[in-house]
Amino acid sequence: QVQLVESGGGLVQAGGSLRLSCAASGRAFPFYTMAWFRQAPGKEREFAAVIIWSGGITNYAESVKGRFTISRDNTKNTVYLQMNSLKPEDTAVYYCAAAGGFNGPDYSRAGTYNSWGQGTQVTVSS
Repeated sequence: QVQLVESGGGLVQAGGSLRLSCAASGRAFPFYTMAWFRQAPGKEREFAAVIIWSGGITNYAESVKGRFTISRDNTKNTVYLQMNSLKPEDTAVYYCAAAGGFNGPDYSRAGTYNSWGQGTQVTVSS
């Protein structure tokens, strides 16, 4: 497993932007598929975005498509989530997740990932 530490959350007004970072430990980071999930109060954890380790293919939940961008820097063992045009409904704790060598179809399922960060709070005010 890899150790993950998120940062970059905070309070922002609707329409604003934030960039989340997730720093990973270990030399195997380039071979990990990395994802962002989020969990709002009283709701289940939901998939937001993924970047597949092989080829850098990205996929997004419909609710964030066109506003969020996931990227990675393998030289820094870090994955990012650029969030633009934020809405109050984006308010949640955002979690970084990792799955070693994964490139299957179940990328939006939380059970696919075996390493999780502690989460970072994002609050969007109206």
